[in-house]
Amino acid sequence: MKNTTYEVTKSNEYFKKAKEVIPGGIFGHYKYAVRDTGPKFFSRSEGAYFWDLDDNRYVDLMCGYGPSILGYNHPEVEEAFKTSSEKGNTVSLASPIMVDLATKLVEMVDIADWALFGKNGGDATSLAVMIAREYTSKKKIVKIDDGYHGVAPWMQDKSRPGIIDSDNEHVLKIKWNDIGGLEELLNMHGNDIACFISSPYDHPVSRDNSLPEEGYWKKITSLCKQYEVLTIVDDVRAGFRINLGGSNVAFDFAPDMICFGKAIANGHPLASLVGAEKLKHSAEKVYFTGTQFFSAPPMAAALATLDQLQKLNAPNKLIEYGENLNKRLVKVAEKEGFNLIASGIPSMPYYRLEGVDFETHFRWIDECVRRGVYMLGYHNHFISLAHRKEDIDFIENTAKQAFQSL
Repeated sequence: MKNTTYEVTKSNEYFKKAKEVIPGGIFGHYKYAVRDTGPKFFSRSEGAYFWDLDDNRYVDLMCGYGPSILGYNHPEVEEAFKTSSEKGNTVSLASPIMVDLATKLVEMVDIADWALFGKNGGDATSLAVMIAREYTSKKKIVKIDDGYHGVAPWMQDKSRPGIIDSDNEHVLKIKWNDIGGLEELLNMHGNDIACFISSPYDHPVSRDNSLPEEGYWKKITSLCKQYEVLTIVDDVRAGFRINLGGSNVAFDFAPDMICFGKAIANGHPLASLVGAEKLKHSAEKVYFTGTQFFSAPPMAAALATLDQLQKLNAPNKLIEYGENLNKRLVKVAEKEGFNLIASGIPSMPYYRLEGVDFETHFRWIDECVRRGVYMLGYHNHFISLAHRKEDIDFIENTAKQAFQSL
């Protein structure tokens, strides 16, 4: 295949224009992905691909940072969204589709006896913490040191702009896979710890992802029950990519609440918190809402998405595809004299070049992007059901050319 690289002239022109009216031009988590040689804006998307303003096509290994689990513009999902939109969007009453979706989640998710809805994963995590505090009458939260659960002030480090010391004075931190660290905190603060919140496995930015050690979650949940501390799983990224019953099922434990987002509606704005029966009354009492929380079309899209995920046995297919992709990328790296580490669950792999500096790793990523494979140098990636075998061939060849360019 011919070794060609993309020009992003129109993207750069629009980025310059964006800086005049938007602080930084591109804000939020998207701003960290902006690279001089990379695309900044898309023009259209379909399946496993998007096109930039210069009409360059990319095989997308970010999937919108996770939401596009079925692929962009999935026909059944978009038809469900359209049909619901024709009936009404945000109306002065709730749509019955909300009840149907909650019923679906309760039937599908292992620990779920009820479901509530928001817009972003951070809505679900913040609501879960509030319910935990209401239920336990305790204040403190235990989280993994570099665990990410949204942008609410309680979550962000004190060093972040706009955050003050009091915002997270009741947040305690431990290292991932550190049972002893949790025991120590429980011994010191157990009477005032409301909850322990964590992703099902560790997937921070800029570091290899790490699975739980044998028996980790069993010990965690046992300790938390001993001290009457609720366990919350943040399944916003990994949700529906490991097990449709909740990622906890794959790791053989039962939390009190699970937070979903990203893939739940295949890109339409929706998040959900599900929980155990004992928390239902506390969940009813807590006030947490938003103007668009009751928008019906995203809920219809979510119902269609979950139906498709069940029909297609999604987690197994995503993991199988990811395993194949990882093996071929590791092999081509080895042939070109590099050591590529692929960590985490294969349906959302994290890649890192071992034995080179971070700059070289980023150069490899940049060269992949310039040739039509959209990746990031600091984040786990995502597989969708729209990715095909020929996409692996293209990704492998692109990675080879990128290695050779180094």
